[in-house]
This record gives sequence, C-alpha cells and structure tokens, in this order.
Amino acid sequence: MKKWFVYMLRCKGGSLYTGVTTDLDRRVAEHQSGKGAKYTRAHLPVVLVWSEVTDSESDAKKREAELKKLKKFEKEALI
Repeated sequence: MKKWFVYMLRCKGGSLYTGVTTDLDRRVAEHQSGKGAKYTRAHLPVVLVWSEVTDSESDAKKREAELKKLKKFEKEALI
C-alpha cells in the first residue's frame, strides 16, 4: 500500500505552503529547485517544517484541506 504525505513548507517571507505527495524527498527537492508549485517558485527558498503520513490519497487530501483552513497561528502550533 502506497503511503501519502501531507507536508508544510516555510517559504521566503515566512509564509507556509501545504501540499500532498507520495515521495516527500522528491517533492521537497522539486520545490527547492524552482520546479514545484507556482506559489513556491515565487517564494524561494523553501524549507520542510512539518509532515504527516496517511494511508490513502483521499485521507491526505482531506487533511490538506483541513490544514489550509487553519489560521497561520494554528499552523505554527503544529510545527
């Protein structure tokens, strides 16, 4: 069974980016190299600050949606 990761990156300026992937190391490297999401390309450098493993894509996307609804101070409390 494939593992899915939900993760948060701290971007230039202190903002937080949340995403999902099946290969955390590869995805973080993509973001850091400027080949990730449009948002992170414009806010380099990025640093992985939090991640969580889930058992399914559905669970990962649900958790991502929950995290994106949080206020920044609530996200910071997780980190």
